[in-house]
This record gives sequence, C-alpha cells and structure tokens, in this order.
Amino acid sequence: MRIRIVDAFTDRPFSGNPAGVLLLDTEAFPDDTWLQNVALEVNHAETAFAHPLPAGGTADWALRWFTPATEVAMCGHATLATAHVLHTTGAHEGSVRFATLSGVLVATPAEDGSVTLDFPTAPLTRLDIPAGVADALGTEPLTAFDTGPNVGDLLVEVADERTVHSLRPDLKALGTHSERGVIATARAADPSGDYDFVSRCFFPNLGIDEDPVTGSAHTALAPYWSERLGRPGLTGLQASPRSGRVRTELCGERTLLGGRAVTVIEGELLA
Repeated sequence: MRIRIVDAFTDRPFSGNPAGVLLLDTEAFPDDTWLQNVALEVNHAETAFAHPLPAGGTADWALRWFTPATEVAMCGHATLATAHVLHTTGAHEGSVRFATLSGVLVATPAEDGSVTLDFPTAPLTRLDIPAGVADALGTEPLTAFDTGPNVGDLLVEVADERTVHSLRPDLKALGTHSERGVIATARAADPSGDYDFVSRCFFPNLGIDEDPVTGSAHTALAPYWSERLGRPGLTGLQASPRSGRVRTELCGERTLLGGRAVTVIEGELLA
C-alpha cells in the first residue's frame, strides 16, 4: 500500500508538522499491533490510518491516529494531512466526514488548496496553578486550565511571546501534570502582525517532547484567546523549531481550524 509523509499547517516542505498517512483499501482496520508498529516505524508525532465506509452512512471514512507510543483520541494535523491526500489523489471529492474516537469530524478543501477542519471546542476549566508546574516549565504561569477529555492537556498562559520562545522545560517533570502534556501560550508581541497568539506544546507522555504544530491544542487555544481578544476568528503561531500557523474560528461548541499541507514523501509499505 502507498504511504505518504505530509507536512501539515504549512505551505512549504520541511516545516509545519509531518504526519504519516495510509489510505487502506480494507473494510476494517488491521490489528492494533500492526498499526502501532507502523506508527513506530514512521516515527513522526502522528500516523493516520483511514479506510472508506459504505455509502449512505454518517461518515465517509474511518480514521485513527497513532503516535510512536500510543493511539490518541484526537489529532488535527494528521486529519488535515489525510484530507489533503484524499483531495490531491482524487480518492475523495469535496468535504469528507471522518468517523473517529472524537465523533464525526469534517474536513473541507478550498480551491486555493487549504483545508478547514470542523472539530469540537475543548471545554476549559480554570485551575489553581499546580504545584511544581513553574519549576517544570521554567517560568511562572499566569493562568492554568484543564482542556477536557479529548485534548487532555494543561493549558497555561505565560508572561509574553518572548517567554514562549525561550522555554526549555524539564520534560520528565512536565509529564506528571496532565494526561497528554502542556500547552504554553501568550499573546503575540505585535498585535498588528499576521498572528494573534503564540504557543508551544510538550507531550512527553506520548513520546513527543515537543509537537511542531498541534491542531487539537487549538481547539482549546481558540476559545481561550477569542474570549481574551474579543474576536471569533484568529491566527495562532506555534513557535516550535519547524513552526506553523493555524487559523481558528470559534463557533460555539465547534471550532474551525484552517491550514495547508504539502506531500513531501510518497512510497510503498512492504510489511
């Protein structure tokens, strides 16, 4: 079968977040052990596996995501990558509905090559700043929020954009503070620039020290910053070394995530 590596939330190769994508021609997923082994072999933050569903149902394709260490309930960049492959190869035309562990997620391609994802908005619950987070992160957070079961992160705002860029966290210690990891964010230093907020995402519990660009995290960042900045439509810069931008549109219980993707590698899986 064909396997592709797609850089998501970018329009340039070797930036954004790379994901493995496998379109299966089966009516069900292979054994979980095989799926996990493929994801470990690909060794990117996520590998997406999708197979077509019978016509007339609530979804068009079934979709699952695996890190090198485990399956996850939600992944934005690998969903974007899968939608990009379906669209560019002609395997599916127009909007595609994915059946996932997070319900039915819709991806809609545009004529300019961008894709908009329709994801559930993460419910934010304010927390007292947990003891030890400041030491693990290397800076004192201003606020802390739980992001709910689908995302499973601790969201913290730090002093400013410069602080986000300079973070060098103790990843082992950071992993004790949430199910998946920690999202650190701040308002953009230049409010008149081409992005409104910055973030970095650390997921040591999934075997990912720092995720390059995290779509699912933006389902929590969107409601947080939309309330703070008073606008439903924003752009986030994830300030990892590879970097990438995510357009967000808060629509109540749903959040729209927009971005581009580039197929960088295409090959044949022999195992």
